[in-house]
Amino acid sequence: MNEKVAAYDAKMTKTINNLDGELVTIRAGRANPHVLDKLTVDYYGAPTPIQQVANVSVPEARMIQIQPWEKSMLKSIEKAILTSDIEINPTNDGTSIRLIFPELTGERRKELAKEVKKKGEAAKVAIRNIRRDGNVAFKKLKGTEISEDGIKDLEDELQKITDKYIEKIDKMVDAKSKEIMTV
Repeated sequence: MNEKVAAYDAKMTKTINNLDGELVTIRAGRANPHVLDKLTVDYYGAPTPIQQVANVSVPEARMIQIQPWEKSMLKSIEKAILTSDIEINPTNDGTSIRLIFPELTGERRKELAKEVKKKGEAAKVAIRNIRRDGNVAFKKLKGTEISEDGIKDLEDELQKITDKYIEKIDKMVDAKSKEIMTV
């Protein structure tokens, strides 16, 4: 792979990794501790991820248990969950917090599948923007040490990489949609 194209390939890889991170946080009926990834609590004045102030476990298929290392953190963890978009009420028993995931309704599954598709489309747009930036940069090379055929080869190589990533996004979106729609 040409080093001029490799820079755009790296940007596209970051886009794929970002999409993967977003898809992991979408819950699909069973408990997934990654739904807490974006949540932070105030820990001695610093916003800190829940996983760094508590032990997060999945004792049952539809339950997450959060056991803070300091009991004083219970209230702030509970507050962070209540103000988030997880849409689950935490149960606080004085030593730990439990999140019980209800069975998803058919309507909610469809909404989540639409959300997954939307995130997939946004990632495709980002990939295409990276391709456009690359093509613009390659056209600016005209008149330098690279011939017009060389520029065309760079554009073709970038297009092949773009197609590969678009296909990968489609597969990721299909897999997540299937996971969500499985009862």
